[in-house]
Amino acid sequence: MIEQNRDQDPDQAWRTRRRRAGIAAFLSGLVLTLAFFAFFPGLPHVIDWGAILVSLAVGGLAQWCCQSWINRAARAKSKAGQM
Repeated sequence: MIEQNRDQDPDQAWRTRRRRAGIAAFLSGLVLTLAFFAFFPGLPHVIDWGAILVSLAVGGLAQWCCQSWINRAARAKSKAGQM
């Protein structure tokens, strides 16, 4: 895997890391939200379609936030490199 990243151009390696981080953020948001609906006291401990849809939305939001944060950090790094 590391040897494969060395053979790729830097942009391709960056896109691969960005995609993997986005997938991890989506899955984390999805699982944490489902766990919240399943185990939080006071809520019915049933995973229904509403909980699944909210979990998908939270996972998508987590993915979007993660990827925008990565893009912002990359832009700041490239600006600092230009100076």
